[in-house]
Amino acid sequence: MNAGIALEGVTRRFGDGTVAVRDLTLVVEGGELVVIVGPSGSGKSTVLRTVAGLEPLTAGRIRIGSRIVNDVPPRDRDVAMVFQNYALYPHMNVFDNMAFALQLRKLPDVEIRRRVDAAAGMLDIGDLLHRRPRELSGGQRQRVAMGRAIVRQPAAFLMDEPLSNLDARLRVQMRREIVALRRRLGTTTLYVTHDQTEAMTMGDRVAVMRAGVLQQMDRPRALYDRPRNVFVAGFIGSPAMNVVAARLASTDTDVIVAFRDHRISLPPATMARCPGVRSRVGREVLLGIRPEDVAEVGPGSDPTAGLSGTVVALEPHGADTLVDVEIAGGGQGSAPLVLSARMRPDSRARCGDTVRLVAAAERLHLFDPMTEEALAWPAPRP
Repeated sequence: MNAGIALEGVTRRFGDGTVAVRDLTLVVEGGELVVIVGPSGSGKSTVLRTVAGLEPLTAGRIRIGSRIVNDVPPRDRDVAMVFQNYALYPHMNVFDNMAFALQLRKLPDVEIRRRVDAAAGMLDIGDLLHRRPRELSGGQRQRVAMGRAIVRQPAAFLMDEPLSNLDARLRVQMRREIVALRRRLGTTTLYVTHDQTEAMTMGDRVAVMRAGVLQQMDRPRALYDRPRNVFVAGFIGSPAMNVVAARLASTDTDVIVAFRDHRISLPPATMARCPGVRSRVGREVLLGIRPEDVAEVGPGSDPTAGLSGTVVALEPHGADTLVDVEIAGGGQGSAPLVLSARMRPDSRARCGDTVRLVAAAERLHLFDPMTEEALAWPAPRP
């Protein structure tokens, strides 16, 4: 049976007073793959190391299954860790690298052979068992590291940025293989990465961390559609969400979001979903707009519609083109505002061109400028 992992009020403070993880409560259900994501220094690897027993706790409890493991040595926690640097023994061949932990446990040779052969078959490295690590590619070494963890048949896998040393193409291939393998084995997995694309494509749920504090934990789609604060909104999504200073105003019938010389009426559905917005009329807000919700005003449309700006960067991606547009105005001394838009691949925009952009009113996010917490969000995408 695959054990769940529970962290209850976990804090890790180093000797110099630095708090790497602060009062973290997080639950990984049995058989679930949870990804912890965040920038460098967010505490994500420290979390993994405390679960593995490689870092002591300052406060809190860690459960693996029904056991509190705070004082349990790493070797007795029934977890297997896959590291960023593979940590293979260079003098051993692939078979011996995979079998080493089982040999230390003095399992019968027949059982060791059965487990190694089974794991090698899953990972498509059965013909590499006689080779040494120096004779393998990066992807093959990563498979060996995975196989070494699999043969132990642990209650949980702990993976610390295992794909970061691979090239872009191989990373895509390996993350698909890890997801498929985890589903086949059904093993509880806690996975750490700084790459939000990995997090969003691999995790059953994703935990976003910043400076040792959990910001939000949810399913990938929910994180994208309904970020809890500005940090999550900017970290989840590529390119990042546009966040601009704005002000709420009102007419007899509508609540208006105004920024620069652009005014957008909030749709009735948004007002019904987030009734507290009306009480903030006349106050400053932060307006969030995903690049795919910013469109170029087409030929023949109202020439005054939207925001006028100059294209300052283009990134063609085949299926679409990412365009950065510098918006002028905003009063004397105002810094230029750059909006990112995801345009159709047939857009004729070029660097230096003047274009007009319009934001989809039904896709706006609003945040409190002081707390940076979410005030309003769009309905989930169909």
